[in-house]
Amino acid sequence: MGAIEDVYADLDADISEAEFREAVEEKVEQMGGLADEETAAMLIAHELTENEVETVSDIEAGMEEVQFVAKALSIGELRTFERDGEDTEDGRVINVEAADETGTVRLAFWDQEATAIDDGALEVGDVLRIQGRPQDGYNGLEVSVDKAEPDEAVTIDVEPGGGETIDALSLGQSSVTVRGVVLDTEPIRTFERDDGSEGQVANVAIGDETGRVRVTLWDEQADRATAVESGDAVEVVDGYVRERDGDLEVHLGEEGAIETIADADVEYAPETTPIDDVQRDETVDIGGVVRSTDPTRTFDRDDGSEGQVKNIRIQDDSGDIRVALWGEKADRDLAPGEEVVCADVEIQDGYQDDLEASAGWQSTVVVLEDGASMAPSADQGESDAGGEEGHTGLSEFADEGTNDENGSSVDESGEQRDGETVEFTGTVVQTGDPVIIDDGEETVSVETGESVRLGEEVTVRGQRHEGRIDVEELF
Repeated sequence: MGAIEDVYADLDADISEAEFREAVEEKVEQMGGLADEETAAMLIAHELTENEVETVSDIEAGMEEVQFVAKALSIGELRTFERDGEDTEDGRVINVEAADETGTVRLAFWDQEATAIDDGALEVGDVLRIQGRPQDGYNGLEVSVDKAEPDEAVTIDVEPGGGETIDALSLGQSSVTVRGVVLDTEPIRTFERDDGSEGQVANVAIGDETGRVRVTLWDEQADRATAVESGDAVEVVDGYVRERDGDLEVHLGEEGAIETIADADVEYAPETTPIDDVQRDETVDIGGVVRSTDPTRTFDRDDGSEGQVKNIRIQDDSGDIRVALWGEKADRDLAPGEEVVCADVEIQDGYQDDLEASAGWQSTVVVLEDGASMAPSADQGESDAGGEEGHTGLSEFADEGTNDENGSSVDESGEQRDGETVEFTGTVVQTGDPVIIDDGEETVSVETGESVRLGEEVTVRGQRHEGRIDVEELF
């Protein structure tokens, strides 16, 4: 074989040998004799393969150019727009949703190609070999197409339409439709954009039988967060998938919608980790029956703003744990006996070396309504509690009462005496000098050189003097 044939034999690209040879001859001519056929063949081979990605999930915004294969799932409407310059012809664009088995991407076809697609040159279900430039578009990842050709030899096992389950969402998807049960809603927040304009955002957490996801509603869509409530079955339409702190979210802009749906066959069935199995520094989902709740306490942060926290204790059939609800979650009206799931909580060191869970902004706290189920995780196995199928039998703990965890010393009348050595257990609501601890009924100042964390539950031992404790021991 000759030099061109040798290079072509090692080439893994969708191009015929005749097309490859023609490209090599053009390259030799372009370089004016500075490259022989072998060198030109190697240059062409490099150009053909350097930008090829194996799957849609490998595409990233910022790549200079990519080549990949995907199936057309939906074809949008042809839109026209004005270009700069009085004598410039209007531009045309059409968006195509395409996918392979690993993910979905929006394709933007321009001008003549857009018109051809609008005239029927492309049909839903066609497989295309695409060359284009990825970018971060308004609705997520999109590729501006430079070249696209049909490829009937490739089979992609993705079917158009039919919606999505939450576990099927992938980064970069757009035009997403997904159904779920509303688990939690958050108030609308306003913010200032870089250009000085004011925006709005709100979050709604939804779940189905495969998982849960946070839905972020922007600007005009933010008001929809006040129109739905926990337990509603909803459909999210024309969303796009982004990533935040390692988790996927569905975002809704002006083209999207979230609507309640009737008679929907949607069920939230969370898998939880047994409380006795959680480990420090893990982020886990736990569930159980509320055993006790403490009053909400407010505190001043280091920046002068005011925060709030409420502690609850939940129990499943493996153990129990304290859960700190921070910020707006502290306003949740939770009562002993209710069955809850606390998702994405951080496990931290707590009082007397016990572990506790912290539910911050990224967490979701869900009260399981009638008909909801809480599935054991894979390593937990089936419940032996005798409850309904799919439940962990947590309701058996609902009537066991609550625990008194205040370790403070009292006299026979129940009152603490100044000058007496006491023990006081509470939550740190202010760090610094002094440290302030609150047990839900009383707040005391603590003089200590020990380092404590905001929200940490501690016990101090020392002499009490008019609302202050001179600490001899802190643990």
